[in-house]
Amino acid sequence: MKFFLDTANVDAIKEINQLGVVDGVTTNPSIIAREGRDFEQVIKEICQIIDGPVSAEVTGLKAEEMVEEARTISKWAPNVVVKIPMTTEGLKATHQLSSEGIKTNVTLIFSVSQGLMAMKAGATYISPFIGRLEDISADPYQLIADLREIIDTYGYQSEIISASIRSRSHVEEVAKLGSHIATIPDSLFSKMTEHPLTTNGIKTFMDDWASFKK
Repeated sequence: MKFFLDTANVDAIKEINQLGVVDGVTTNPSIIAREGRDFEQVIKEICQIIDGPVSAEVTGLKAEEMVEEARTISKWAPNVVVKIPMTTEGLKATHQLSSEGIKTNVTLIFSVSQGLMAMKAGATYISPFIGRLEDISADPYQLIADLREIIDTYGYQSEIISASIRSRSHVEEVAKLGSHIATIPDSLFSKMTEHPLTTNGIKTFMDDWASFKK
């Protein structure tokens, strides 16, 4: 499974990218707004750091607006992916952009039918939201399993990006279910390397070594 970093914080991206586990980056208007910087400049900087896909979202609500924005965004860097909301207008835009060879990430997916529609419209990636489904007591894992089954059964080329990831268990579960990608907040990456037994084991080794050296 591939790991994407869900942030627009350039310093965090540079730091975590040194781990050698980052395959791409996703952003959204909320994430960009928190940085308080120019949208285009931030995306271009990220694309210089990360070789893999970098998702940048449109803000238009009509298909024509989305397509116009997407054509501009897609020129910022060769690895830019344009993020499109899962709406009827979004599907129209996705279909048009797919025909032009512009890669898309259809976001805010919460049902199998939404995911299937996005696949058929030509989405490069589809982004079901794990944490937000749990917030309404829905089963996000069944959604991931169903979407993966549909892709495998019918041969759709779309890849699943499990989004709204909030914990290590989210990452572990979607990995077991065959999600192609998990997009992970920068604050969670450090926690994924930690375990109390690892910490205690290192301490024991160091204590034993210190005693031996005496």
